[in-house]
This record gives sequence, structure tokens and C-alpha cells, in this order.
Amino acid sequence: MDFIMKTLRYRIGNGVKPGILDAEENIRDASSLVSDWDSDNVTVEKLSEIKNTDIYSLPKVEKIDGIAPCVCKKSVGKIICIGLNYSDHAEETGMEVPPEPIIFFKATSAIIGPNDDIHIPKNSKKSDWEVELGVVIGKEAKYISEDQAQDHIAGYCVVNDLSERAFQLEHSGQWVKGKSCDTFGPIGPYLVTKDEVTDPQNLSMWLDVNGKRMQDGSTKTMVYGVNFLISYLSRFMSLQPGDIISTGTPPGVGMGMKPQVFLKPGDEMRLGIEGLGEQTQKTIQA
Repeated sequence: MDFIMKTLRYRIGNGVKPGILDAEENIRDASSLVSDWDSDNVTVEKLSEIKNTDIYSLPKVEKIDGIAPCVCKKSVGKIICIGLNYSDHAEETGMEVPPEPIIFFKATSAIIGPNDDIHIPKNSKKSDWEVELGVVIGKEAKYISEDQAQDHIAGYCVVNDLSERAFQLEHSGQWVKGKSCDTFGPIGPYLVTKDEVTDPQNLSMWLDVNGKRMQDGSTKTMVYGVNFLISYLSRFMSLQPGDIISTGTPPGVGMGMKPQVFLKPGDEMRLGIEGLGEQTQKTIQA
């Protein structure tokens, strides 16, 4: 039976189990197929194999205690982020579009579930939001061409690339300090397999803060597209199953507003990308 392949990880008590969403948006328990959605199982080969399974033969999950990160945190080798990758976002920040992609890392310890609380760091005055398209690698990529890039993608997910702008830009050193605070990497709710995303360069994306639309963009305005980014990154490092590329954000971040607006404890964010699901997060003081 045809359906859109969306994998997820759901919480039951203190444990996490692997699931698959069926066409009616019921969660099916996938633990008979995989032990977890980790780097061993978010592979192109494994996901293709599971696509041929009768998902409706899997038990329907009636009650859950929450949604976990769509890829097991312990098996994400690296989160590679791309800076200033939307022409309209570069313009709002007053920065030039870079001649080559700006690459930085977000610590994997920042990963949380899509609806978990965001902790505003101690001494933070400029915590900001960024809805981004996440690309999950499903096959080792090393020195590959753009034409080969799709063969190495497991799927796509929503990422909120939260940033503390003072830590990022007003302290010396690299951007990673402002990107890696605990809870600054919500991913999910789903990993949507690549064959279900017709064109990753034509997805609408949005983010609201306290019910007000802040970001309303599209992956159309990416400077460097998904296939180029995978090929480009593979020149400098191998990409491994479970790795996540966070591909940049459209305009509407707090830093770009006049006057600037930043997150404070008690705020609520809702964000989503066309076909990939939505996230909701509340902010609390760390």
C-alpha cells in the first residue's frame, strides 16, 4: 500500500520506541523492524527495504508520552550548519552572500525533541530562532558530485537552529558558541524519506512566536541548494549515516528586525516546513 514514509521516535514512559506514520497519521510501532532510528537504520538501504513492508501489519500505537528527536541523538555524528544561505536572510542581517558556503557546527548535545522546552542560557540576552530544512544523510558521501547527492540522502526534517546572537557574534572566535547551547537543536517530528519530497528547493517554511508570524519563506531562495551542499561538504569531510545538515534560514529572525526582538522565558514558538510536519516549543530560563 502506498503511503508517505514518515519515521518518528515516540516516548513511552522513560523509554523511546521507533515508529512509522501511516497514511491516516496513526503511529505504527516499528520495533519489530528496527531497534531504533539510529545510524544503523536511517540508511538509504534500510529505508528502501522497509518501504516494501506492509506497514498496516504493524501494531497501532494508541497513546504516547511525547515525540523524541527523529534520529537517535547518540548516533548523530555531526550537525553541519550552513550560514547566510538565503539571499533574503543575508540582506536582512546586513551581511553579504558568501562566495562559498559558510560552514559551522552545532554540538550534538543540543539535540532535543521537536516539542521539548527550550532553555534560555544563563546570561543570554539575544536568543533567536531559525526555521531550517534539515537533510539526514543515509549513505557515506565522500568526494561525490552534485548528480550523486540524492543517492546519499535518507530524508528531510524540520530543524530549529536556535542561536544566541551575542555568544555567536559579539565574542571572539567561531559561531559554534552561539549555536550549541543545550536544547538549541530541536529536530523532527518526522524524518520524511527523500522520495516523498519532490523538490527540496520548493518548500514553504514558517515560524511564529507567541502567535505572530515571524518567518514566512521558501527553500526557493537558498543560495546553495541541497545537492550542491552535500557535494561541497564531501570535499572536506566524509558524511556518514545519521549526520544532519541544517541548510540555513529564510528572513524573519529576531536579529534582523528593527528594533531587534529576542526570545524570553515564557515565549512559545511554532514552526514547520511543507510536508515535513510542525514543532512547538516553550522557552524557560536555564
